[in-house]
Amino acid sequence: MPSAFSPMFSKDEKALCFHHELLYEAKILDVRQKEADDKKSGFEYKVHYKGWKNTWDDWVPQDRLRKNTEENRELARNLKHDMDALRNLSTKKPSSTSHKKKADFASSARDSEERHSSIAVAAGPRGQKRGRDYQVESEETFLARPSVRIVMPDRLKSLLVDDWENITKNLQLVTLPSKSPTSLILDEYAAEEKAKRREGSADWDILEEVVAGVKEYFNKCLSRMLLYRFEREQFYQFYHQIEEDPTGDLAGKAYADIYGGEHLLRLFVSMPELIAQTNMDQQSVNRLREELSKMTMWLARDASVSRYFSVEYENSSTEYQEKSKGTLPED
Repeated sequence: MPSAFSPMFSKDEKALCFHHELLYEAKILDVRQKEADDKKSGFEYKVHYKGWKNTWDDWVPQDRLRKNTEENRELARNLKHDMDALRNLSTKKPSSTSHKKKADFASSARDSEERHSSIAVAAGPRGQKRGRDYQVESEETFLARPSVRIVMPDRLKSLLVDDWENITKNLQLVTLPSKSPTSLILDEYAAEEKAKRREGSADWDILEEVVAGVKEYFNKCLSRMLLYRFEREQFYQFYHQIEEDPTGDLAGKAYADIYGGEHLLRLFVSMPELIAQTNMDQQSVNRLREELSKMTMWLARDASVSRYFSVEYENSSTEYQEKSKGTLPED
């Protein structure tokens, strides 16, 4: 029986290893204790990424490694698929037509019932098989892609995983319109942060630009990227209220005025890849990353979590579940 303090991976074992947002095939070259004189310090592993030069060999902590199982290879495929979809999204112009059929939305949405990411992987591999070949991103492709890392506190990762479970497994829905919509969250963050900055300064202006930019990204990305398949029927219901009932309570509302913290967190997961597709210089990217990381740290506070995130999700009706099955055509 292995010891509680024995390494999870062994030398020469084939594994999968996270490098930024994607999982790569790798081989364990060596294993060592993080602190030689402390058996409880955990282990780290020297890995070689398959198909990459030896100069990329690196010591990594255990939490970046995954066993080389079919489920984890499927996770790697899903992660790559999601990133490819985000890249494709950046080349498409949003349609200005207000009345569209469900199939039109489907063509611009990621056909992914379970959104896989390096954030949600803490709960273990999940997802439907896509029937795609697993292709490792080449070193050249990786080097051509800017690296953008936003701080995502563990508490928010846990909320993301719970959110995934509630919707895709429990068939529940976030109650809408949210009592604390994304626009309110961002406005309250800006108000609190502005108190720490001098009005009219560059820091003040950058904050206003970033908050406005996050709202715009949210409104443009919601239907295309931020919804699970099971939520799309709910989205259409609100879409029709917004577009077709000029006297209703939702007339003139943006999606950031209806959807709340759960969907905002999903946007933050996608932000690194969205930013990587812009033409910003590295200095601007670094500053934006800093501002977004401040937001996520603020959202992870006790006061923010209790105020902005749903404690309970609502159960969906049998009628809704039947309708949702026809929301998107099958591949």
